[in-house]
Amino acid sequence: MSDTPEIQAKPIWGTGRRKTAVARVRLLPGSGKIVVNGRAFENYFLLETLRTHAIAPLVKTEAVSRFDVHVSVKGGGPTGQAGAMRHGLARALLASDANLRPALKAEGFLTRDSRMKERKKYGQPGARKRFQFSKR
Repeated sequence: MSDTPEIQAKPIWGTGRRKTAVARVRLLPGSGKIVVNGRAFENYFLLETLRTHAIAPLVKTEAVSRFDVHVSVKGGGPTGQAGAMRHGLARALLASDANLRPALKAEGFLTRDSRMKERKKYGQPGARKRFQFSKR
């Protein structure tokens, strides 16, 4: 054993939500490696638009190469999961440096997108759709 203890950087956590997806984001000082559910970022989000959407807070704050990002995301589909990751990343970046708040807030990264699927109502075939009306 050495005399000087190794200092392990504490992870910074952020939780993001979008539709029914929930993402737990962990930031560690590093070189910019992104892992989602144990898979490489590029292999998890196959569409370029989703990848761009998910890492937008890192790009805006110019922190892409400063942190290693580990994400655990559950529920929803690819779009909801990318949005949840984006929200979680923004919250984690805010926890790492409070001075980033104006930049993150101006882009709307800190706002939880509250749009959800509307429930089906009884007496109807869907949330808004009505059964066909017959006058006679």
